[in-house]
Amino acid sequence: MNYNKDNLGTDIEVVITSFNQGSMILEAVHSLCTQTSLPKRIIIVDDGSTDEYSLNVLKTIEEDSSLSIPVIINYQQNGGVSSARNAGIKKAEAPMVLVLDGDDKLEPTYIEYVSKLLRDNPAMVATSSWMHTFGVLDAIVCPTGGNVVPFLSHNCCPATHILRREVFEQCGGYDESMRSGFEDWDFFLSMLETIPEAYIGIVERPLINYRTAPASSNVKSMNKRLELMRFIIEKHINSYCNHIADALLGIEEISNSRLYRLENEIIHSIINNKQLSETSSDFIHNPSYGDGGMASSVRIVSTHK
Repeated sequence: MNYNKDNLGTDIEVVITSFNQGSMILEAVHSLCTQTSLPKRIIIVDDGSTDEYSLNVLKTIEEDSSLSIPVIINYQQNGGVSSARNAGIKKAEAPMVLVLDGDDKLEPTYIEYVSKLLRDNPAMVATSSWMHTFGVLDAIVCPTGGNVVPFLSHNCCPATHILRREVFEQCGGYDESMRSGFEDWDFFLSMLETIPEAYIGIVERPLINYRTAPASSNVKSMNKRLELMRFIIEKHINSYCNHIADALLGIEEISNSRLYRLENEIIHSIINNKQLSETSSDFIHNPSYGDGGMASSVRIVSTHK
């Protein structure tokens, strides 16, 4: 391979997980090869791909002598993304590991900025950044990070992140029984529970390019959100009990925010004499009770009286 060892970092390696991702993984690898701060090595874990084209792409990467970073590929039987990430991280030797999904890609300064944040803050167990989504959704998504408390109500860190390998080992890695989604949220909670001062930091720049598609695992997992949340709550019950008020109020804050957004959208339509959708009309005339729904309907109707 065409790489200069003097240009490679010594304290960070990358784990990319892949399953039938075709040429998308090439974009992920190339985004790593153009980083302003190069990693020591890329470890690709193929989680039992069955698509011939995807396997040929991986073979091409293995044989590509022009890559600026050493790449090794580990093939395993399909065990889910948690299994693939664990396998890759266990092969890493550097103290920091960047976890990247094979269908996403990074801005050139991701490793430089995100790894610096982790190096400069010993209490941080992992770091990441804001995201720019592409594909079916073009948006800037701004996760906040934090200690264990905000993570009790929702996930506050992207799946793509840089972690301390020693903390990964302390918390036992990703839960390989979780094959329906939310495994990253569960993993972050496990890391944050290792020490009281544990924290996850976020670089407030959109340095992750996150691919969106209607059939993505992230979208599909929302169909099982309540079931998966129950699993997470029961698994991390001590943290929830210790911060029960903050956890419940965090969920309520999210609910209120969405309620006000819907309310403002309906009010905007009424003010501009636009016909309301059946859903909006039902929201007004059949309001929910005890969760702010009725009060919201009153505010909406009051706008044109």
